[in-house]
Amino acid sequence: MSKKRGLSVEEKRTKMMEIFFETKDVFQLKDLEKIAPKQKGITSMSVKDVLQSLVDDGMVDSERIGTSNYFWAFPSKALHARKRKLETLESQFSEANEKKKQLEQSVQKAKVGRQDTDERTKLAEELASLRHQKGQLVTELEKYKECDPDVIDDMRKANKVAKEAINRWTDNIFSVKSWAKKKFGFEESKIDKTFGIPEEFDYID
Repeated sequence: MSKKRGLSVEEKRTKMMEIFFETKDVFQLKDLEKIAPKQKGITSMSVKDVLQSLVDDGMVDSERIGTSNYFWAFPSKALHARKRKLETLESQFSEANEKKKQLEQSVQKAKVGRQDTDERTKLAEELASLRHQKGQLVTELEKYKECDPDVIDDMRKANKVAKEAINRWTDNIFSVKSWAKKKFGFEESKIDKTFGIPEEFDYID
């Protein structure tokens, strides 16, 4: 059996935002270090870094009151912050793309009937840098898509449908076990062993 894959950074960020959106509550770091591992599978050691990244990106608000720091995020605030960040990134992406095209044209012109020159080398290096910047902007845009409240809401709905389907099948299995016990006198433990049903098999809350 393959080892269960841990959550990626973006998955942790998304699940952390779910805690805020679902509860609409205010938390201290110590609260989230207890809640996140149990409810969202985020390791307690990574909670602080994930939370700080969301604060840095304007997705989560933070305020120091007395000796304690408090954190909160509401869907409307997060949506507006995400939209502003997306607009900024899209603008930067568009500018970088336009400059990239201009440099590509300059490089092509520089190639005509010429050997390598300092100017051409400089243009090539700037073009490579812009290509790298473009890649980073694309990654950044995708990151903010993961924290979209609408996307999170769709995920919650999909999870609800999956849970209901699992519980229906669980109910069917219990019904079959009950029928087999009445019809043939089979013990539950024998049925479980024969069909590989674990002892902890039960409905999902």
